[in-house]
Amino acid sequence: MVDHDVVVVGGGGAGLRAAIAIAQTSPRLRVAVVSKVYPMRSHTVSAEGGAAAVIATGDTLDEHAHDTVSGSDWLADQDAVEAFVAEAPRELLALEHWGCPWSRLPDGEVAVRAFGGMRKMRTWFAADKTGFHLLHTLFQTSLKYAQIARYDEWYVTTLLVDEDRVHGVVGIELATGRVEAITGRAVVLCTGGCGRVFPFTTNGNIKTGDGMALAYRAGAPLKDMEFVQYHPTGLPFTGILITEAARAEGGWLINKDGYRYLQDYDLGTPSPTPVLRSMELGPRDRLSQAFVHEQEKGRTVDTPYGPVVYLDLRHLGAAMIDSKLPFVRELCLSYERIDPVHELIPVRPVQHYMMGGVHTDLDGATGLPGLYAAGEVACVSINGANRLGSNSLPELLVFGRRAGIAAAEFAAAHRGRPGPVVRSRVADERRRLEHDLLARRDGRERIAEIRTEMQHTMEGSAGIYREAESIVKGADRLRELRERLGKATVEDTSRVFNTELVAALELEAMLDVSETMLACALRREESRGAHQRTDFPNRDDARYLAHSLVSRNPTGSPRVDHLPVTITRWPPGERVYGR
Repeated sequence: MVDHDVVVVGGGGAGLRAAIAIAQTSPRLRVAVVSKVYPMRSHTVSAEGGAAAVIATGDTLDEHAHDTVSGSDWLADQDAVEAFVAEAPRELLALEHWGCPWSRLPDGEVAVRAFGGMRKMRTWFAADKTGFHLLHTLFQTSLKYAQIARYDEWYVTTLLVDEDRVHGVVGIELATGRVEAITGRAVVLCTGGCGRVFPFTTNGNIKTGDGMALAYRAGAPLKDMEFVQYHPTGLPFTGILITEAARAEGGWLINKDGYRYLQDYDLGTPSPTPVLRSMELGPRDRLSQAFVHEQEKGRTVDTPYGPVVYLDLRHLGAAMIDSKLPFVRELCLSYERIDPVHELIPVRPVQHYMMGGVHTDLDGATGLPGLYAAGEVACVSINGANRLGSNSLPELLVFGRRAGIAAAEFAAAHRGRPGPVVRSRVADERRRLEHDLLARRDGRERIAEIRTEMQHTMEGSAGIYREAESIVKGADRLRELRERLGKATVEDTSRVFNTELVAALELEAMLDVSETMLACALRREESRGAHQRTDFPNRDDARYLAHSLVSRNPTGSPRVDHLPVTITRWPPGERVYGR
Protein backbone atom coordinates (compact mmCIF):
# COMPACT_ATOMS: atom_id res chain seq x y z
CA MET A 1 0.00 0.00 0.00
CA VAL A 2 0.99 3.59 -0.68
CA ASP A 3 -0.47 5.92 1.94
CA HIS A 4 -1.56 9.55 1.55
CA ASP A 5 -3.99 11.83 3.35
CA VAL A 6 -6.24 12.67 0.38
CA VAL A 7 -6.53 10.80 -2.91
CA VAL A 8 -7.77 12.83 -5.89
CA VAL A 9 -8.90 10.61 -8.78
CA GLY A 10 -8.56 12.53 -12.04
CA GLY A 11 -5.97 15.05 -13.18
CA GLY A 12 -8.11 17.47 -15.19
CA GLY A 13 -9.45 20.88 -14.24
CA ALA A 14 -11.48 19.80 -11.22
CA GLY A 15 -8.83 17.40 -9.94
CA LEU A 16 -5.96 19.85 -10.16
CA ARG A 17 -8.04 22.64 -8.62
CA ALA A 18 -8.99 20.31 -5.74
CA ALA A 19 -5.35 19.29 -5.21
CA ILE A 20 -4.21 22.93 -5.16
CA ALA A 21 -6.95 23.81 -2.68
CA ILE A 22 -5.89 20.97 -0.37
CA ALA A 23 -2.25 22.03 -0.53
CA GLN A 24 -3.13 25.66 0.19
CA THR A 25 -5.62 24.86 2.98
CA SER A 26 -3.63 22.17 4.80
CA PRO A 27 0.04 22.24 3.74
CA ARG A 28 0.90 19.26 5.92
CA LEU A 29 -1.46 16.89 4.14
CA ARG A 30 -0.04 14.55 1.49
CA VAL A 31 -2.09 14.55 -1.69
CA ALA A 32 -2.14 11.87 -4.39
CA VAL A 33 -3.45 12.81 -7.85
CA VAL A 34 -4.24 9.57 -9.67
CA SER A 35 -4.96 10.06 -13.37
CA LYS A 36 -5.77 7.65 -16.20
CA VAL A 37 -3.73 9.89 -18.52
CA TYR A 38 -0.99 12.47 -18.17
CA PRO A 39 -2.83 15.50 -16.71
CA MET A 40 -2.35 17.69 -19.78
CA ARG A 41 -4.21 15.04 -21.78
CA SER A 42 -7.27 15.30 -19.53
CA HIS A 43 -10.44 16.30 -21.34
CA THR A 44 -10.52 19.80 -19.89
CA VAL A 45 -7.85 20.63 -22.46
CA SER A 46 -10.39 20.31 -25.28
CA ALA A 47 -12.78 23.03 -24.04
CA GLU A 48 -12.82 25.81 -26.59
CA GLY A 49 -15.40 28.52 -26.00
CA GLY A 50 -14.86 30.07 -22.58
CA ALA A 51 -15.82 30.38 -18.92
CA ALA A 52 -18.79 32.36 -17.60
CA ALA A 53 -18.41 34.82 -14.73
CA VAL A 54 -19.72 38.31 -14.07
CA ILE A 55 -17.14 40.99 -14.77
CA ALA A 56 -18.54 43.31 -17.44
CA THR A 57 -20.22 46.61 -16.59
CA GLY A 58 -24.00 46.21 -16.52
CA ASP A 59 -23.95 42.52 -15.66
CA THR A 60 -24.95 41.19 -12.22
CA LEU A 61 -24.69 38.01 -10.20
CA ASP A 62 -28.48 37.82 -10.05
CA GLU A 63 -28.72 37.85 -13.83
CA HIS A 64 -26.14 35.08 -14.17
CA ALA A 65 -27.99 33.07 -11.54
CA HIS A 66 -31.37 33.59 -13.18
CA ASP A 67 -30.04 32.63 -16.63
CA THR A 68 -28.58 29.45 -15.14
CA VAL A 69 -31.77 28.52 -13.27
CA SER A 70 -34.00 29.25 -16.26
CA GLY A 71 -31.61 27.41 -18.58
CA SER A 72 -31.79 24.38 -16.31
CA ASP A 73 -35.57 24.32 -16.88
CA TRP A 74 -35.88 25.02 -13.15
CA LEU A 75 -34.22 21.79 -12.06
CA ALA A 76 -31.04 23.42 -10.71
CA ASP A 77 -30.67 23.80 -6.95
CA GLN A 78 -30.76 27.56 -6.51
CA ASP A 79 -28.57 27.68 -3.41
CA ALA A 80 -25.84 25.92 -5.41
CA VAL A 81 -26.32 28.30 -8.33
CA GLU A 82 -26.04 31.37 -6.09
CA ALA A 83 -22.82 30.06 -4.54
CA PHE A 84 -21.48 29.22 -8.00
CA VAL A 85 -22.06 32.62 -9.62
CA ALA A 86 -20.68 34.44 -6.56
CA GLU A 87 -17.42 32.47 -6.55
CA ALA A 88 -16.85 32.12 -10.30
CA PRO A 89 -15.34 35.62 -10.83
CA ARG A 90 -12.86 35.06 -7.99
CA GLU A 91 -11.77 31.76 -9.50
CA LEU A 92 -11.18 33.22 -12.96
CA LEU A 93 -9.24 36.11 -11.46
CA ALA A 94 -7.14 33.62 -9.48
CA LEU A 95 -6.33 31.86 -12.76
CA GLU A 96 -5.30 35.22 -14.20
CA HIS A 97 -2.87 35.71 -11.33
CA TRP A 98 -1.50 32.22 -11.90
CA GLY A 99 -0.85 33.01 -15.55
CA CYS A 100 -3.94 32.21 -17.65
CA PRO A 101 -3.79 34.48 -20.74
CA TRP A 102 -7.38 35.71 -21.02
CA SER A 103 -8.16 37.57 -24.24
CA ARG A 104 -8.31 41.32 -23.76
CA LEU A 105 -9.96 44.41 -25.16
CA PRO A 106 -7.78 47.24 -26.53
CA ASP A 107 -8.13 49.10 -23.20
CA GLY A 108 -6.78 46.10 -21.28
CA GLU A 109 -10.09 44.90 -19.85
CA VAL A 110 -10.87 41.18 -19.93
CA ALA A 111 -12.80 40.41 -23.11
CA VAL A 112 -16.14 38.63 -22.84
CA ARG A 113 -18.35 37.11 -25.51
CA ALA A 114 -21.99 36.07 -25.77
CA PHE A 115 -22.92 32.43 -25.18
CA GLY A 116 -26.08 30.39 -25.58
CA GLY A 117 -28.82 31.10 -23.05
CA MET A 118 -26.93 34.01 -21.49
CA ARG A 119 -28.67 37.39 -21.66
CA LYS A 120 -25.43 39.28 -21.09
CA MET A 121 -21.93 38.93 -22.48
CA ARG A 122 -20.10 37.25 -19.59
CA THR A 123 -18.00 34.46 -21.10
CA TRP A 124 -14.26 34.98 -20.57
CA PHE A 125 -12.11 33.35 -23.25
CA ALA A 126 -8.56 32.76 -24.43
CA ALA A 127 -9.20 32.84 -28.19
CA ASP A 128 -10.92 29.49 -28.75
CA LYS A 129 -8.41 27.43 -26.75
CA THR A 130 -9.70 28.30 -23.29
CA GLY A 131 -9.52 24.80 -21.82
CA PHE A 132 -5.96 24.36 -23.09
CA HIS A 133 -4.77 27.50 -21.34
CA LEU A 134 -6.84 26.86 -18.21
CA LEU A 135 -5.45 23.35 -17.78
CA HIS A 136 -1.87 24.50 -18.45
CA THR A 137 -2.27 27.15 -15.78
CA LEU A 138 -3.62 24.70 -13.20
CA PHE A 139 -0.98 22.09 -14.01
CA GLN A 140 1.97 24.46 -13.73
CA THR A 141 0.51 25.90 -10.50
CA SER A 142 0.19 22.41 -9.01
CA LEU A 143 3.93 21.88 -9.55
CA LYS A 144 4.64 24.49 -6.85
CA TYR A 145 3.44 22.13 -4.12
CA ALA A 146 5.81 19.38 -3.09
CA GLN A 147 3.07 17.63 -1.09
CA ILE A 148 1.17 16.81 -4.31
CA ALA A 149 2.32 13.42 -5.65
CA ARG A 150 1.16 12.40 -9.12
CA TYR A 151 0.29 8.90 -10.27
CA ASP A 152 0.08 9.43 -14.02
CA GLU A 153 -1.42 6.68 -16.20
CA TRP A 154 -3.02 4.74 -13.37
CA TYR A 155 -6.51 3.33 -13.78
CA VAL A 156 -8.59 3.20 -10.58
CA THR A 157 -10.75 0.06 -10.39
CA THR A 158 -12.47 0.28 -7.00
CA LEU A 159 -12.99 2.40 -3.90
CA LEU A 160 -11.86 0.89 -0.60
CA VAL A 161 -14.76 1.08 1.85
CA ASP A 162 -14.86 -0.13 5.45
CA GLU A 163 -17.11 0.84 8.36
CA ASP A 164 -19.19 2.94 5.98
CA ARG A 165 -16.39 5.30 4.97
CA VAL A 166 -13.82 5.50 2.21
CA HIS A 167 -10.17 4.57 2.83
CA GLY A 168 -8.65 5.04 -0.62
CA VAL A 169 -8.59 3.27 -3.96
CA VAL A 170 -7.08 0.36 -5.83
CA GLY A 171 -5.50 1.11 -9.19
CA ILE A 172 -3.46 -0.43 -11.99
CA GLU A 173 -0.24 1.20 -13.09
CA LEU A 174 -0.69 0.95 -16.85
CA ALA A 175 3.03 0.95 -17.67
CA THR A 176 3.75 -2.13 -15.57
CA GLY A 177 0.44 -3.79 -14.80
CA ARG A 178 1.16 -3.47 -11.08
CA VAL A 179 -1.97 -3.46 -8.91
CA GLU A 180 -1.61 -1.23 -5.87
CA ALA A 181 -3.71 0.27 -3.10
CA ILE A 182 -3.40 4.05 -2.74
CA THR A 183 -4.93 4.77 0.62
CA GLY A 184 -6.14 8.00 2.17
CA ARG A 185 -8.55 9.43 4.70
CA ALA A 186 -10.59 11.07 1.93
CA VAL A 187 -11.10 10.55 -1.80
CA VAL A 188 -12.16 13.21 -4.33
CA LEU A 189 -13.57 11.94 -7.63
CA CYS A 190 -12.83 14.26 -10.57
CA THR A 191 -12.97 11.81 -13.46
CA GLY A 192 -15.24 13.68 -15.89
CA GLY A 193 -18.26 12.43 -17.76
CA CYS A 194 -19.37 9.34 -19.65
CA GLY A 195 -19.91 10.45 -23.23
CA ARG A 196 -18.37 7.27 -24.63
CA VAL A 197 -21.54 5.35 -23.83
CA PHE A 198 -22.78 6.98 -27.06
CA PRO A 199 -21.44 6.30 -30.56
CA PHE A 200 -21.22 9.94 -31.66
CA THR A 201 -19.76 12.26 -29.03
CA THR A 202 -17.45 15.21 -28.57
CA ASN A 203 -15.86 13.32 -25.66
CA GLY A 204 -12.44 11.72 -25.91
CA ASN A 205 -11.93 7.99 -25.44
CA ILE A 206 -11.05 8.45 -21.76
CA LYS A 207 -14.54 9.64 -20.76
CA THR A 208 -16.09 6.30 -19.84
CA GLY A 209 -17.96 7.10 -16.63
CA ASP A 210 -15.33 5.53 -14.36
CA GLY A 211 -15.90 7.80 -11.36
CA MET A 212 -19.69 7.59 -11.57
CA ALA A 213 -19.47 3.80 -11.59
CA LEU A 214 -16.97 3.75 -8.70
CA ALA A 215 -19.31 5.80 -6.51
CA TYR A 216 -22.43 3.90 -7.58
CA ARG A 217 -20.89 0.52 -6.75
CA ALA A 218 -19.66 1.81 -3.38
CA GLY A 219 -23.15 2.90 -2.38
CA ALA A 220 -23.17 6.62 -3.21
CA PRO A 221 -26.24 7.52 -5.30
CA LEU A 222 -26.16 9.19 -8.70
CA LYS A 223 -28.47 12.09 -9.55
CA ASP A 224 -30.32 13.28 -12.69
CA MET A 225 -28.72 10.70 -14.97
CA GLU A 226 -31.47 11.03 -17.60
CA PHE A 227 -30.27 14.49 -18.63
CA VAL A 228 -27.84 14.08 -21.53
CA GLN A 229 -26.76 17.21 -23.39
CA TYR A 230 -26.33 17.21 -27.15
CA HIS A 231 -24.30 20.02 -28.67
CA PRO A 232 -25.77 21.26 -31.97
CA THR A 233 -22.48 21.64 -33.85
CA GLY A 234 -20.27 18.55 -34.05
CA LEU A 235 -18.27 17.60 -37.12
CA PRO A 236 -19.69 14.54 -38.93
CA PHE A 237 -17.79 11.24 -38.53
CA THR A 238 -15.38 12.45 -35.82
CA GLY A 239 -17.84 14.22 -33.48
CA ILE A 240 -15.22 16.92 -32.88
CA LEU A 241 -16.83 19.99 -31.40
CA ILE A 242 -17.13 23.27 -33.26
CA THR A 243 -17.38 25.60 -30.31
CA GLU A 244 -20.41 27.70 -29.49
CA ALA A 245 -18.03 30.63 -29.72
CA ALA A 246 -18.34 30.35 -33.52
CA ARG A 247 -22.01 31.31 -33.18
CA ALA A 248 -21.25 33.81 -30.42
CA GLU A 249 -19.03 35.67 -32.87
CA GLY A 250 -21.84 35.77 -35.45
CA GLY A 251 -21.95 32.37 -37.19
CA TRP A 252 -25.24 31.21 -38.74
CA LEU A 253 -26.87 27.79 -38.86
CA ILE A 254 -28.49 27.15 -42.24
CA ASN A 255 -30.32 24.20 -43.80
CA LYS A 256 -29.86 22.69 -47.24
CA ASP A 257 -31.73 25.65 -48.79
CA GLY A 258 -29.39 28.20 -47.21
CA TYR A 259 -32.15 29.30 -44.81
CA ARG A 260 -31.51 30.26 -41.17
CA TYR A 261 -34.04 27.75 -39.95
CA LEU A 262 -33.85 28.53 -36.24
CA GLN A 263 -36.16 31.51 -36.76
CA ASP A 264 -38.96 28.96 -37.28
CA TYR A 265 -38.57 27.45 -33.79
CA ASP A 266 -39.41 28.48 -30.24
CA LEU A 267 -36.04 28.94 -28.60
CA GLY A 268 -37.45 30.84 -25.67
CA THR A 269 -36.93 34.30 -27.23
CA PRO A 270 -39.41 36.63 -25.48
CA SER A 271 -40.22 38.73 -28.55
CA PRO A 272 -42.79 37.36 -31.07
CA THR A 273 -40.49 38.67 -33.80
CA PRO A 274 -37.47 36.40 -34.40
CA VAL A 275 -34.22 37.90 -33.13
CA LEU A 276 -31.96 36.99 -36.02
CA ARG A 277 -28.81 38.15 -34.21
CA SER A 278 -29.23 35.88 -31.22
CA MET A 279 -31.28 32.89 -32.34
CA GLU A 280 -28.13 30.78 -32.96
CA LEU A 281 -27.40 31.39 -29.27
CA GLY A 282 -30.49 29.66 -27.99
CA PRO A 283 -29.96 26.87 -25.45
CA ARG A 284 -28.24 23.72 -26.69
CA ASP A 285 -31.13 21.38 -26.00
CA ARG A 286 -33.55 23.39 -28.14
CA LEU A 287 -31.08 23.88 -30.99
CA SER A 288 -30.44 20.12 -31.10
CA GLN A 289 -34.17 19.43 -31.06
CA ALA A 290 -34.69 21.91 -33.92
CA PHE A 291 -32.18 19.92 -36.00
CA VAL A 292 -34.31 16.78 -35.56
CA HIS A 293 -37.37 18.65 -36.80
CA GLU A 294 -35.45 19.95 -39.82
CA GLN A 295 -34.42 16.38 -40.58
CA GLU A 296 -38.03 15.21 -40.35
CA LYS A 297 -39.01 17.95 -42.82
CA GLY A 298 -36.36 16.85 -45.31
CA ARG A 299 -34.33 20.04 -44.97
CA THR A 300 -31.01 18.51 -43.91
CA VAL A 301 -28.23 17.24 -46.17
CA ASP A 302 -27.51 13.51 -46.34
CA THR A 303 -23.86 12.48 -45.98
CA PRO A 304 -22.08 9.13 -45.49
CA TYR A 305 -21.97 10.00 -41.77
CA GLY A 306 -25.58 10.99 -41.31
CA PRO A 307 -27.66 14.11 -41.98
CA VAL A 308 -26.08 17.54 -41.48
CA VAL A 309 -26.86 21.23 -41.68
CA TYR A 310 -24.27 23.94 -42.19
CA LEU A 311 -22.51 26.45 -39.98
CA ASP A 312 -21.72 29.56 -42.02
CA LEU A 313 -18.79 31.72 -40.88
CA ARG A 314 -17.86 33.13 -44.29
CA HIS A 315 -19.31 36.57 -43.60
CA LEU A 316 -17.05 36.96 -40.54
CA GLY A 317 -13.93 37.21 -42.68
CA ALA A 318 -10.44 35.80 -42.30
CA ALA A 319 -9.21 38.44 -39.83
CA MET A 320 -12.02 37.76 -37.35
CA ILE A 321 -11.72 33.99 -37.66
CA ASP A 322 -7.94 33.99 -37.27
CA SER A 323 -8.01 36.26 -34.22
CA LYS A 324 -10.95 34.80 -32.29
CA LEU A 325 -11.60 31.36 -33.81
CA PRO A 326 -8.20 30.07 -34.96
CA PHE A 327 -8.76 26.56 -33.60
CA VAL A 328 -12.06 26.26 -35.45
CA ARG A 329 -10.25 26.98 -38.70
CA GLU A 330 -7.50 24.50 -37.79
CA LEU A 331 -10.02 21.74 -36.98
CA CYS A 332 -11.94 22.27 -40.22
CA LEU A 333 -8.78 22.22 -42.32
CA SER A 334 -7.36 19.16 -40.56
CA TYR A 335 -10.47 16.98 -40.26
CA GLU A 336 -12.81 18.12 -43.04
CA ARG A 337 -10.35 19.64 -45.53
CA ILE A 338 -12.46 22.77 -45.76
CA ASP A 339 -11.63 26.38 -44.99
CA PRO A 340 -14.42 28.13 -43.05
CA VAL A 341 -13.24 31.47 -44.40
CA HIS A 342 -14.56 30.39 -47.81
CA GLU A 343 -16.69 27.25 -47.25
CA LEU A 344 -19.64 26.03 -45.20
CA ILE A 345 -18.95 23.73 -42.23
CA PRO A 346 -21.12 20.56 -42.10
CA VAL A 347 -22.40 20.00 -38.54
CA ARG A 348 -24.90 17.84 -36.67
CA PRO A 349 -25.90 17.39 -33.01
CA VAL A 350 -23.49 15.28 -30.99
CA GLN A 351 -23.55 14.06 -27.39
CA HIS A 352 -21.50 16.49 -25.37
CA TYR A 353 -22.11 16.61 -21.61
CA MET A 354 -23.79 14.90 -18.67
CA MET A 355 -25.86 17.10 -16.40
CA GLY A 356 -26.20 14.18 -14.00
CA GLY A 357 -23.52 12.56 -11.87
CA VAL A 358 -22.58 11.62 -8.33
CA HIS A 359 -24.99 13.28 -5.89
CA THR A 360 -23.13 15.84 -3.76
CA ASP A 361 -23.83 18.77 -1.49
CA LEU A 362 -22.41 22.26 -2.04
CA ASP A 363 -19.00 21.16 -0.74
CA GLY A 364 -18.75 18.08 -2.93
CA ALA A 365 -19.61 15.60 -0.16
CA THR A 366 -21.44 12.46 -1.24
CA GLY A 367 -23.62 10.23 0.91
CA LEU A 368 -20.54 8.10 1.70
CA PRO A 369 -18.32 9.65 4.41
CA GLY A 370 -14.90 10.57 3.09
CA LEU A 371 -15.98 10.53 -0.56
CA TYR A 372 -16.22 13.81 -2.51
CA ALA A 373 -16.77 14.63 -6.16
CA ALA A 374 -16.46 17.69 -8.42
CA GLY A 375 -16.74 18.55 -12.09
CA GLU A 376 -18.73 16.64 -14.68
CA VAL A 377 -18.58 13.43 -12.64
CA ALA A 378 -20.63 15.21 -9.95
CA CYS A 379 -24.13 16.64 -9.77
CA VAL A 380 -24.26 19.44 -7.22
CA SER A 381 -26.70 20.57 -9.06
CA ILE A 382 -26.21 23.83 -10.96
CA ASN A 383 -27.08 22.44 -14.41
CA GLY A 384 -30.44 20.78 -13.81
CA ALA A 385 -32.03 19.61 -17.05
CA ASN A 386 -29.76 21.61 -19.36
CA ARG A 387 -26.34 23.20 -18.88
CA LEU A 388 -25.69 26.63 -20.33
CA GLY A 389 -22.55 26.85 -22.40
CA SER A 390 -19.47 28.25 -20.60
CA ASN A 391 -20.76 27.33 -17.11
CA SER A 392 -18.80 24.06 -17.03
CA LEU A 393 -15.27 25.48 -16.75
CA PRO A 394 -16.01 27.74 -13.76
CA GLU A 395 -17.94 24.81 -12.23
CA LEU A 396 -14.70 22.79 -12.27
CA LEU A 397 -12.93 25.58 -10.44
CA VAL A 398 -15.59 26.59 -7.92
CA PHE A 399 -16.57 23.10 -6.84
CA GLY A 400 -13.11 21.60 -7.30
CA ARG A 401 -11.89 24.11 -4.74
CA ARG A 402 -14.83 23.51 -2.42
CA ALA A 403 -14.43 19.72 -2.58
CA GLY A 404 -10.69 19.99 -1.97
CA ILE A 405 -11.15 22.12 1.14
CA ALA A 406 -13.88 19.84 2.52
CA ALA A 407 -11.82 16.70 1.83
CA ALA A 408 -8.81 18.26 3.56
CA GLU A 409 -10.87 19.06 6.64
CA PHE A 410 -12.27 15.52 6.72
CA ALA A 411 -8.82 13.95 6.33
CA ALA A 412 -7.37 16.10 9.10
CA ALA A 413 -10.13 14.96 11.46
CA HIS A 414 -9.87 11.24 10.66
CA ARG A 415 -6.47 9.74 11.30
CA GLY A 416 -5.39 6.10 11.50
CA ARG A 417 -4.28 3.51 8.98
CA PRO A 418 -6.54 1.05 7.10
CA GLY A 419 -7.47 -2.10 9.00
CA PRO A 420 -7.56 -5.79 8.01
CA VAL A 421 -10.87 -5.47 6.15
CA VAL A 422 -9.35 -2.96 3.72
CA ARG A 423 -6.26 -5.14 3.25
CA SER A 424 -8.50 -8.10 2.50
CA ARG A 425 -10.40 -6.10 -0.11
CA VAL A 426 -7.16 -5.04 -1.73
CA ALA A 427 -6.18 -8.72 -2.02
CA ASP A 428 -9.58 -9.57 -3.52
CA GLU A 429 -9.28 -6.83 -6.13
CA ARG A 430 -5.73 -7.83 -7.01
CA ARG A 431 -6.93 -11.41 -7.51
CA ARG A 432 -9.80 -10.26 -9.72
CA LEU A 433 -7.56 -8.15 -11.92
CA GLU A 434 -4.48 -10.32 -12.13
CA HIS A 435 -6.08 -13.72 -12.32
CA ASP A 436 -9.83 -13.80 -12.91
CA LEU A 437 -9.96 -11.39 -15.87
CA LEU A 438 -6.64 -12.24 -17.50
CA ALA A 439 -7.10 -15.98 -17.03
CA ARG A 440 -10.46 -16.06 -18.82
CA ARG A 441 -9.47 -17.63 -22.12
CA ASP A 442 -12.49 -19.61 -23.32
CA GLY A 443 -14.96 -16.78 -23.99
CA ARG A 444 -16.26 -16.18 -27.49
CA GLU A 445 -17.44 -12.60 -26.98
CA ARG A 446 -15.34 -9.60 -27.97
CA ILE A 447 -15.20 -6.43 -25.89
CA ALA A 448 -15.24 -4.08 -28.90
CA GLU A 449 -18.38 -5.69 -30.31
CA ILE A 450 -20.24 -5.45 -27.00
CA ARG A 451 -19.18 -1.82 -26.60
CA THR A 452 -20.43 -0.92 -30.09
CA GLU A 453 -23.79 -2.58 -29.44
CA MET A 454 -24.09 -0.73 -26.13
CA GLN A 455 -23.42 2.61 -27.83
CA HIS A 456 -26.03 2.10 -30.51
CA THR A 457 -28.50 0.88 -27.88
CA MET A 458 -28.02 4.09 -25.93
CA GLU A 459 -28.35 6.26 -29.04
CA GLY A 460 -31.67 4.61 -29.83
CA SER A 461 -32.98 4.63 -26.27
CA ALA A 462 -31.61 7.82 -24.69
CA GLY A 463 -30.95 10.18 -27.59
CA ILE A 464 -32.43 13.62 -28.21
CA TYR A 465 -35.96 12.16 -28.09
CA ARG A 466 -37.09 9.11 -26.06
CA GLU A 467 -40.26 7.15 -25.33
CA ALA A 468 -41.14 4.30 -22.98
CA GLU A 469 -40.99 1.44 -25.48
CA SER A 470 -37.47 2.26 -26.68
CA ILE A 471 -36.23 2.87 -23.13
CA VAL A 472 -37.54 -0.51 -21.90
CA LYS A 473 -36.14 -2.27 -24.94
CA GLY A 474 -32.79 -0.57 -24.34
CA ALA A 475 -32.71 -1.62 -20.69
CA ASP A 476 -33.38 -5.23 -21.66
CA ARG A 477 -30.61 -5.05 -24.22
CA LEU A 478 -28.13 -3.71 -21.66
CA ARG A 479 -28.84 -6.66 -19.38
CA GLU A 480 -28.05 -9.02 -22.25
CA LEU A 481 -24.83 -7.17 -22.98
CA ARG A 482 -23.77 -7.40 -19.34
CA GLU A 483 -24.22 -11.18 -19.46
CA ARG A 484 -22.17 -11.30 -22.65
CA LEU A 485 -19.40 -9.23 -21.07
CA GLY A 486 -19.12 -11.88 -18.38
CA LYS A 487 -18.18 -14.31 -21.15
CA ALA A 488 -15.79 -12.02 -23.00
CA THR A 489 -12.14 -12.90 -23.41
CA VAL A 490 -9.23 -10.60 -22.64
CA GLU A 491 -6.85 -12.03 -25.21
CA ASP A 492 -3.88 -9.86 -24.23
CA THR A 493 -2.30 -11.43 -21.14
CA SER A 494 0.63 -9.04 -20.94
CA ARG A 495 1.06 -6.62 -18.05
CA VAL A 496 2.57 -3.66 -19.91
CA PHE A 497 -0.06 -1.21 -21.20
CA ASN A 498 -2.74 -3.87 -21.48
CA THR A 499 -5.30 -1.66 -23.20
CA GLU A 500 -7.67 -4.58 -23.74
CA LEU A 501 -7.93 -5.16 -19.99
CA VAL A 502 -8.58 -1.45 -19.43
CA ALA A 503 -11.23 -1.52 -22.18
CA ALA A 504 -13.00 -4.38 -20.39
CA LEU A 505 -12.97 -2.46 -17.09
CA GLU A 506 -14.19 0.71 -18.80
CA LEU A 507 -17.01 -1.23 -20.45
CA GLU A 508 -18.13 -2.52 -17.04
CA ALA A 509 -18.33 1.09 -15.87
CA MET A 510 -20.20 2.24 -18.98
CA LEU A 511 -22.78 -0.51 -18.62
CA ASP A 512 -23.40 0.47 -14.99
CA VAL A 513 -23.81 4.12 -15.93
CA SER A 514 -26.00 3.33 -18.96
CA GLU A 515 -28.41 1.32 -16.82
CA THR A 516 -28.87 4.26 -14.43
CA MET A 517 -29.52 6.62 -17.33
CA LEU A 518 -32.30 4.47 -18.76
CA ALA A 519 -33.82 3.78 -15.33
CA CYS A 520 -34.06 7.51 -14.61
CA ALA A 521 -35.33 8.28 -18.12
CA LEU A 522 -38.12 5.71 -17.80
CA ARG A 523 -39.21 7.01 -14.40
CA ARG A 524 -39.42 10.68 -15.47
CA GLU A 525 -42.72 10.88 -17.38
CA GLU A 526 -42.38 14.44 -18.64
CA SER A 527 -40.29 16.52 -21.06
CA ARG A 528 -37.84 18.93 -19.44
CA GLY A 529 -34.66 20.38 -20.92
CA ALA A 530 -32.51 17.68 -22.50
CA HIS A 531 -34.96 14.93 -21.48
CA GLN A 532 -37.64 14.89 -24.17
CA ARG A 533 -40.30 12.13 -23.96
CA THR A 534 -42.46 11.96 -27.09
CA ASP A 535 -45.07 10.09 -25.05
CA PHE A 536 -45.05 12.81 -22.34
CA PRO A 537 -44.34 16.03 -24.29
CA ASN A 538 -45.07 18.58 -21.53
CA ARG A 539 -43.14 19.69 -18.45
CA ASP A 540 -44.90 18.49 -15.29
CA ASP A 541 -43.87 20.55 -12.27
CA ALA A 542 -46.58 19.00 -10.10
CA ARG A 543 -44.96 15.54 -10.29
CA TYR A 544 -41.40 16.05 -11.48
CA LEU A 545 -39.98 19.28 -10.09
CA ALA A 546 -37.54 16.95 -8.39
CA HIS A 547 -34.17 15.32 -8.91
CA SER A 548 -33.88 11.66 -9.83
CA LEU A 549 -31.75 9.82 -7.29
CA VAL A 550 -30.59 6.38 -8.41
CA SER A 551 -28.98 3.82 -6.09
CA ARG A 552 -27.79 0.27 -6.64
CA ASN A 553 -29.96 -2.50 -5.23
CA PRO A 554 -28.28 -5.53 -3.58
CA THR A 555 -29.14 -7.44 -6.77
CA GLY A 556 -27.18 -4.91 -8.82
CA SER A 557 -30.21 -3.30 -10.48
CA PRO A 558 -30.88 0.47 -10.23
CA ARG A 559 -33.51 1.90 -7.86
CA VAL A 560 -34.84 5.40 -8.59
CA ASP A 561 -36.18 7.79 -5.94
CA HIS A 562 -36.85 11.51 -6.05
CA LEU A 563 -35.31 14.43 -4.17
CA PRO A 564 -36.89 17.92 -3.99
CA VAL A 565 -35.28 20.77 -5.92
CA THR A 566 -33.99 23.60 -3.72
CA ILE A 567 -35.78 26.83 -4.64
CA THR A 568 -34.60 30.00 -2.93
CA ARG A 569 -35.71 33.00 -5.00
CA TRP A 570 -37.02 32.08 -8.44
CA PRO A 571 -40.26 30.07 -8.68
CA PRO A 572 -40.62 27.88 -11.78
CA GLY A 573 -41.57 29.79 -14.89
CA GLU A 574 -41.23 29.85 -18.64
CA ARG A 575 -37.75 29.61 -20.13
CA VAL A 576 -36.94 32.89 -21.91
CA TYR A 577 -33.81 34.09 -23.70
CA GLY A 578 -32.65 36.90 -25.89
CA ARG A 579 -31.71 40.47 -25.15
